[in-house]
This record gives sequence, structure tokens and C-alpha cells, in this order.
Amino acid sequence: MAKIQFLQLPVPPPSYFAATGNVPLAAASLASCLESKEDPVTGITPQVVSPEDTDSLGDLALIDRIVKEGPDFLGLSLYLWNTERSLYIAKEVKKRSPETKILIGGPEVNEDNPYVLGEKGYDIAVSGEAEHSFRNLMRTLLSRSPLDGLENVAYRKENGNLTSFGKPTPANFPLTDFPSPYTKGHLKVDPRRSTYLETVRGCKSQCTYCFYPKSSQNLRTLDIPETMKLISDLKEKGARELVFLDPTFNHRPGFENFLDAITEINADGQMSMFAELRSEGVTPKLATKLRKAGFTRVELGLQSVNEETLKRVKRYGSPHKVAEVAKMLAGEGMELLLDLIIGLPGDKPEDVERGIHFFLEHGLGEWVQAFPLSVLPGTAMRRDAEKEGLSFMPTPPYRIIETPTFSSRDLTESLYFAEDLFERRLDEFPRPFLCNATVNKNDRIDIMLGDTENLSFKVGSLPWKSRLSDWSGSRHHSVWFHTKEFSNDLSRILGFIEERITAEPFCTIDFVIPLESVPKSKEIHKLVTLLESKRESYLSRTLAHRGENLQHRLVFVFDGNHGELKNWRNKKLDSTAFLIFERVSTSKIQSLDPSEEVFYLLEGEKVDPKDFAFLKENMDPEAITFSSRILEERWSMEVLGYGEL
Repeated sequence: MAKIQFLQLPVPPPSYFAATGNVPLAAASLASCLESKEDPVTGITPQVVSPEDTDSLGDLALIDRIVKEGPDFLGLSLYLWNTERSLYIAKEVKKRSPETKILIGGPEVNEDNPYVLGEKGYDIAVSGEAEHSFRNLMRTLLSRSPLDGLENVAYRKENGNLTSFGKPTPANFPLTDFPSPYTKGHLKVDPRRSTYLETVRGCKSQCTYCFYPKSSQNLRTLDIPETMKLISDLKEKGARELVFLDPTFNHRPGFENFLDAITEINADGQMSMFAELRSEGVTPKLATKLRKAGFTRVELGLQSVNEETLKRVKRYGSPHKVAEVAKMLAGEGMELLLDLIIGLPGDKPEDVERGIHFFLEHGLGEWVQAFPLSVLPGTAMRRDAEKEGLSFMPTPPYRIIETPTFSSRDLTESLYFAEDLFERRLDEFPRPFLCNATVNKNDRIDIMLGDTENLSFKVGSLPWKSRLSDWSGSRHHSVWFHTKEFSNDLSRILGFIEERITAEPFCTIDFVIPLESVPKSKEIHKLVTLLESKRESYLSRTLAHRGENLQHRLVFVFDGNHGELKNWRNKKLDSTAFLIFERVSTSKIQSLDPSEEVFYLLEGEKVDPKDFAFLKENMDPEAITFSSRILEERWSMEVLGYGEL
């Protein structure tokens, strides 16, 4: 019996304790489609790597696990946030296990994505909505038949070149054709995580920046009885937060009846729900029905206040209608996500400015998420990018670099302008992991630097006696360099940083240097230059416009009693290339000055409730980090809101 393993890697979060939101619905759906009751694909056993493992395992551990389990086939679901890491793992698995056939699919796998098609390490690529194509592919592979002519499939020939994709065939199968991965056991309900589900595929909207129209313009729905059966089953399994992935939730036929049916199942209010709506058609009656059904969070896309731009990108709609519906839903007690895209074709910086003021004038500023445009593979905008004069990154996140009406500087300044008016940061902050080492965890390694003979490594309380490159860290880990003479040890620190990044290039790593004296500017420059040269991933490029790095962070820590280091820190407050944390005992929290824009590492295992309240009420939440794991996790969840949904 052949084995296929499915791997869907998470969105890399900004913080060690932040939820990834990783529910491998795509991978699990492919596993389930092989086991349809009427027409199963025989001769193969599917298995999905659990989100608990994908969320925690580092690069080396994931590769070791896959190779050790030795699947005949490995399937990877590629999304904007995980493409580069997935392809890296594919290459490494292929090196160690050449007989494993590696398959890739997902929104990134398209004939218009030269980046993915130009990569090596995988054998077969499947484009589009995959269940029907995937079943045909697996039957062909299991029968050892030729792959020529398979719809939506490209494969690697003996000379290493990838063929063109077979005839593109849109999906038209009913959603009832294949069992839910929740019922087949390939996806488990975890009350601590959101539960993702699809009740509709396809989208009637034709927004040029969106991938959904490529899949299908016809709506295929899971009918109301089937959907209610699924939701009831999820509730019995412990689901607490349902996230509907339907492209436009209220485009479903019979929407009011659908909400009434959900209301009946969720009459006790045990489940909260989230969905994305179009404002058109949302009435006060519908808003009330959404609230009664259990919807506590809703997303509405304004995208731009320039109605000519909305026509140009085929979004259409009215900004005033969006504002009207947003206030209606907020009046029902729902949290909102209101989207504003920076850099749409036709928009100018003043249109973004007008959009920001529009939201503020309507009292909706607290709900806005403004972000730069990404020119995604498989979209009409990607197809027409040259004609529109759009310059964008060729690799994830495919972010817009320049348009005929937006310079690179305009794009960044529009984001900062929005933050100034909304009085908050609009994207993620690279929060370092500075917690104490503990036993049975591979998330921190301490390097004791001295003379060559006295060099030592420590993981938790145990010595590490192999090379640093052999150590397998967690998905997010920290490397601490303890040195008495920073200048003397700099070259070794640079070497160890290079070694660690080479060993696990897609792990989030905090490189931490406790200081005992003021470092020279040229020494810091060498560290920053090395990390800048390693911006080779989606995560490292996401905040490049800020000078920040979400993948590899440089952190200095110092004792707050050291006056010379404190003065040095005060001169470096505007730095974005590295962070400086002042160590302070949790017993001295009340002495902190909220007016100082500095970062604190609070050391101690306990905090007085009054002191915790002081921190919450007075301090910038991102400026406070704890050495205690318990306190850091509590702060992340309770104050920063790094939970699910």
C-alpha cells in the first residue's frame, strides 16, 4: 500500500506565542477526496501532518520527520506565506529521499508564476481547484501510466525540465462529491483553534486583484441540510470559533434561510463566527440575523474611495454603502475588519489619504486594516500588470513596488500617514523571544564565548556537544551569545549566525547579545549587513520597507543599572535594524516611565496584579517582554490579543 503525506505550512506569526491560524483544510480536503464513499482511490493511504507539528517544528525537524516516515508521495499546499519554505523542504527531502515523488499545488501554482515553475525539487505541479485533477493524477501515478495530457497537471521530464500544464479545466463538481475532512478524521477540531469550513466555492465578483474568479464564476454550494449537518458535527466535536472561507458569504443563494438554520443550531451561543461580506444587499434585518446566528466578527472590503478605481479593478460598489453597513454591523455588537488597499491601479496617494479620512469621519478608524497591494499569481491583475505599468516583487509577497501614479516612496509614506492618523501600527511587529531556557524545549541555545578551548553550547540546562549546525531548533527560536569581549568575539558571532541561518533558513530566529559595554557602530553595522544579505524569504521581506526583519532579528539586552549603555540606547531609539531591551526586575515595574519610548525585558517569575494592571494601562504593549514563559504567554494572549481568529 502506497503512502502519501500532506504538508501545509502555517503563516509565520510575529511572536513566539502568537497563533498561526494554521488549519490545513486544503491538505486535509485532498486526503479526504481519495476516500470518497462511492469511488475511492484504492492502493494508497493518506496522512496529513498535524498543525501542532507544523506550527512548532523547525526546518531540520520537519525534514527529518518526513524522510524518516518515508512516504511514497509528499504533497505540499503552496500559499503566499509558505511557498519558499515549502519548496526548500521539498528540495531537502528530495536530496535525502530521491524515490519520494513530490507534488505541489495551491494558489501559487500557476502558469503565470515563473518563480515557482523555475524552482527545482518537486516532480509534479497541479494548478487550480484540485480535487478532481488530483484524483485523476493519483490513479495515473498508482497505475504507473504516462502523465501526458492530464488536465491541470505539469510534470518534470527525465531531463529535469517541467512540461507545460495540461488543458486547464475549471472545477464543476458538486461539493457533496467528497467527504468533509472533519468527518474522515484528517482534520481534527481543536477548541483552542478556529475551525475553518467552506460552504461555497466560486465567486460572482470579478475583482482583478483576487484569485477567486480564476477558480470559478459559478457558485457551487453545500446545501443547507448538508451544511447544518456539518456545523452540528463540528459543534459536537468542540468547535468554538467557525471561520467561513466562502469568498463572499452573503452571495450564497437563500442566504436568509441559511442564517436562520445556523441560528437554530447555535441557539445556545456556544460558537462565534467570522465571514467576509459584500456590503451590497446587507440590510438591518440581515445584520440582526447575522448577530443572532453568532457572527461576532465580519470583514468588509472598501479597498478604495475612488469609484473610478473600483470600476477599473472590477470591484465596483459604493464607499458610502460600505460605511453604512459597517456602522450597522458595529451597532449589532460585531467587530469589523475594513480593508483599504494601497497602490491599486488608478489610485494616487491622495486617494489613500481620502480613504483614511473617510473612515475617520464615519467613526470607523479603529477597524481599518490598510496594506500595500500584492500582484498575485493567477489573477487578472498579474496578467495585465505590464499593460497597467505595475512593478512588483517577483517572489512572495509579490508586493507592489511602483505604479504610474505611486512611487516606491509614495507607497511607504501612505502607510505611515495612515498609521499617524489611526494612531496605531498597521502591520506586525517583530516581537523577539527572550524567555528563559527550560528543559525539554529546543527553542533557545546559549553560546558561551571565551577562548577557543572554553567555548561551549547549552540547550536548557544541558550541554550541546555537537556543531551548532546540527542543532535542530523549533520553528521560532533564539540564539544567545554570551561574551565578555564583544569586539574580540564579533567574527565568531558572525560565523555562528551564518551557520544557524544556513542550517534552518526559514525558522524565525532571534540573535540575542547581552552587552557589558557599548558596542562600536562599525561592529553593529557588520551584524546588520549580514542579516540584510539573508533577506531571502517572504517573512524577511514583509517589513523590508520599514527596515525591519520578521525572520531574523538582532537584539541587544543590557542591565538597566548600566548608565553608559542606557545613554547609548537613548541615542539609538530610532533604529529599525535591531532592538535594544533594558533588563528590569518585575519588582521595579512601578518605576517605569510610560513616556519613555524604550523596550523592557522584565525578569522574574511573578508579577503583582497591581503591577500587571499598571503595565496594561500605561505601557506600549509591544515594549514589554518577559523572561518568564508564563508571563510572556499571558501578555501575548491577554494584552496583545495573539489568539485565534
